[in-house]
Amino acid sequence: MKAVALTHYLPIDNPNAFLDVELPKPTAQGADLLVSVKAVSINPVDTKVRSPKPTVEDIPRVLGWDASGVVEAVGPDVTLFKVGDEVYYAGDITRSGSNAEFQLVDERIVGCKPKSLSFAEAAALPLTTITAYEAFFDRLGIDRDGANKGQSVLIIGAGGGVGSIAIQLAKAAGLVIIATASRPETETWVKALGADHVVNHHQPMVEQVRALGFHQVDHIAILNDMRHWDTAVELIRPQGGIVTIDGTDQPMAMAGMKAKSASLHWEFMFARAMHKTPDMIEQHRLLSYVANEVDAGRIRTTVSEVLTPINAENIRAAHALIETGTAKGKIVVEGF
Repeated sequence: MKAVALTHYLPIDNPNAFLDVELPKPTAQGADLLVSVKAVSINPVDTKVRSPKPTVEDIPRVLGWDASGVVEAVGPDVTLFKVGDEVYYAGDITRSGSNAEFQLVDERIVGCKPKSLSFAEAAALPLTTITAYEAFFDRLGIDRDGANKGQSVLIIGAGGGVGSIAIQLAKAAGLVIIATASRPETETWVKALGADHVVNHHQPMVEQVRALGFHQVDHIAILNDMRHWDTAVELIRPQGGIVTIDGTDQPMAMAGMKAKSASLHWEFMFARAMHKTPDMIEQHRLLSYVANEVDAGRIRTTVSEVLTPINAENIRAAHALIETGTAKGKIVVEGF
């Protein structure tokens, strides 16, 4: 099968950062689906994994953790899908990725593709959807169906891939959304997705949020980086919760959190698949829920650019765009 892979971890401007290769077509066993990949999208995790390091891979390594495609074959233990089903999924960071013609993925972390979307539109959704859904509903404990209607959420880094879905999920749950954006085009983007208010995360945010009439907020999601930690601690209400998707080696002062009995949650959407948790199937369920919401017109895809075909040149181009830190929504690469 065709694949885009790497053997060396190089800067993205190096023409050998990714290579077009031929690899053996895998075989579905156990609870695995063999998916014929039609489109993939690129996430910051891809660029972090590919970032320069001295490691050399003896066997070309395939990255990619966002895909849509068609089930080509099923393992003997599969019960949720059949050959020919159209699916979307983010996969498992510990296994070979989606930048290949065929990929093995456990059925418990796969959803049926939204019927109303193309493969490219669907490929933009899984990783960011799982991340945002788990951050709000599993980690912060917000009620998906509106029991927390009227509560406020500050989404820091709202214009990116995760933020673009988070706004829509928060809106569907009835929350009042304060989104951050630093450029006119991302401000327009987050408003179009449903943000009620917008503040600039390149300027002091405490003053901006309070000028909107919010002395404190009920929930905070940090979706870019942890340099905003002190701001989040200042703005979170007593007994409120902060969720972040970004790791950090920087000191994180906790005295303010303790005084408020506030909670901190980490969201890593690969945790269920990586550790084979007993509730892995929740990712299948949440992807199925979101597919229904998309088909009902309540959630929209967040694709902003599509490159064709899936090859080393276009994967390099997508990584380069992500590394600028200015991309809005999702970048998709489609078709072999």
